[in-house]
Amino acid sequence: MNISEKNFNKIFHVFLCLIAIAMIFRKPCSLLIILFAAFNLIFAKKLKFTRTALILIACIASPILLELLLFWNNDSFAKGLKAIEKSTSLLIFPLFIIGNYRHVNFLKIAKTYTIVTTLIIFFFFLRFLIVYPELMDKYLNGIDLWEMGYQFADSIGIHAPALNMHLAFVSVCALYFVFESFRNHEKTVFKIVSLIVFVFSFFFVLFVNTRMALINVLFGFLIVFFFELRSKFNTKKIVLTATTVLVLLGGITFFFVQKNPYMKEKYSSVTFAYMDKVGKLDEIDHPEIKVFNSLVTRVSIWKSASELSVQNLPFGVGASDGKSELNKYYKATNQQFLAKYEFPTHNQFLDFLLKFGILGPLVVILYILTIGYLGYDLKNGMILSFFLIFFTSNLTDDFLLRFDGIAFSGLWLSIFGSYWLQQKLTLDKVPEAV
Repeated sequence: MNISEKNFNKIFHVFLCLIAIAMIFRKPCSLLIILFAAFNLIFAKKLKFTRTALILIACIASPILLELLLFWNNDSFAKGLKAIEKSTSLLIFPLFIIGNYRHVNFLKIAKTYTIVTTLIIFFFFLRFLIVYPELMDKYLNGIDLWEMGYQFADSIGIHAPALNMHLAFVSVCALYFVFESFRNHEKTVFKIVSLIVFVFSFFFVLFVNTRMALINVLFGFLIVFFFELRSKFNTKKIVLTATTVLVLLGGITFFFVQKNPYMKEKYSSVTFAYMDKVGKLDEIDHPEIKVFNSLVTRVSIWKSASELSVQNLPFGVGASDGKSELNKYYKATNQQFLAKYEFPTHNQFLDFLLKFGILGPLVVILYILTIGYLGYDLKNGMILSFFLIFFTSNLTDDFLLRFDGIAFSGLWLSIFGSYWLQQKLTLDKVPEAV
């Protein structure tokens, strides 16, 4: 089948934008990924791989390659296949995106993704106000504020920490495009639009209100600002833009904290409560109320996961058996609260150590550090912020277990890799395709 280069570019770009935007909706996004793979298979002749690209593809695909390498260690063939199925996007994205890296427009995709995702969340926010007025009345009266972000995320059909991981990156991108609008001397209306998108994107991070995402987004802002200072952008304009952003951030945060006094409690006493009860959560009266999302619960899980991992070195318990074996260990060590709620590891490095043994955390480090390397080499604040967001999120959660973490990171890592290859082609003349 023949297609002009111009039309292929348009369709390819539309696919990438749609997949990025649909990432918070598993079923539509899965369908788009299948269609994207089929489209690229039809035009497989357009794929071109350099030696550097193949190394990059191997780094991005390393988690699923590890699953294939240690597939024999699964107790169940069917469950092993199911575990691999969740990670197939880590083959699809690098092969077809990096194989067509010349067609990737990173900044255009990021800008479209930022604006449309913010609009979609705004729509769901309005829907939440209309469909669940009793919940909003309760929250506005200061009742059960701890559940607000989780209820909102549930109304969309996604886990709150996963949603806020996406929103943190959206907000960082929005700030980048605020600076870009001033740098490129865009019309006043476009500057105002970029500021509005930024304000709402940051508000939604506060509304979902997961601790790691809020910390990450603030550090992400600092990274973007740092690289703006290093750029050739006029210093006076940077100061003016940064002052405007700081006033907006301060105003939004002050307003939100005033309406949500639980934030002060959540980020202090709630987070660090009962740290003397690590591994002894059942001694706490009603732990599901007092410490369900506290650090002590995470540390208790990590303690159990690390002990079980050491017992199963060097190859782990298998990709499909990690959660079930961990739950058996909770019961064997008489940790009834953890066993009742069947908590996963909540740490990607420990999760892979438990499943794959010694190679597990090494692969996670390789995968995540690839993002960091690309951002550092490109001196790009958005990519480095993504690295920070994904790295720290996986210290307290396990996003390479979930579609919204696997596909999210695989897509953007492939786009970042394509952008990096484009720069290498310009600066270093990439070796001939193999």
